[in-house]
Amino acid sequence: MSNITIGISDLNVARPPDVLVTYALGSCVGICLYDQTVRVAGLSHVLLPKSGQIPGNNTPMKFADTAIPMLMVKMQALGARPVNLKAKIAGGAQMFASSSNASIANIGERNVQAVKATLQRLRIPIVAEDTGSNFGRTLLFSAEDFSMTIRSPKRAELKF
Repeated sequence: MSNITIGISDLNVARPPDVLVTYALGSCVGICLYDQTVRVAGLSHVLLPKSGQIPGNNTPMKFADTAIPMLMVKMQALGARPVNLKAKIAGGAQMFASSSNASIANIGERNVQAVKATLQRLRIPIVAEDTGSNFGRTLLFSAEDFSMTIRSPKRAELKF
């Protein structure tokens, strides 16, 4: 088994027994997709909700609305079928105190909403979620059993 690290605005896929790992999920959202039938797992770490917000954007893995479809394509190359995909998501915390710039203060919530809307549009059900609150998370996603483990210094380890 090896750990495959996914950075911010990054994504990757794995097969058993590998584990996909992403760190520093504050307001960002980690999206775990999997197809149990062919045993393919994928993880995306999105930074922002919508690609149209930044003109001339050339980093589609940064945004929920473009990264999730990219992850699906990468998984399909390994045999995954969109109809079999399920999702687990984590992150979307409010990491900044309320300020005069409400757009920054609620970016985590907006990220979660964009992830959910994109998954709904793609007809991918969310089967587990650990979002919101005000703390960061480390996410580990096992390609072996498709479990999502959340670690945070502010609470006990969670496994979904």
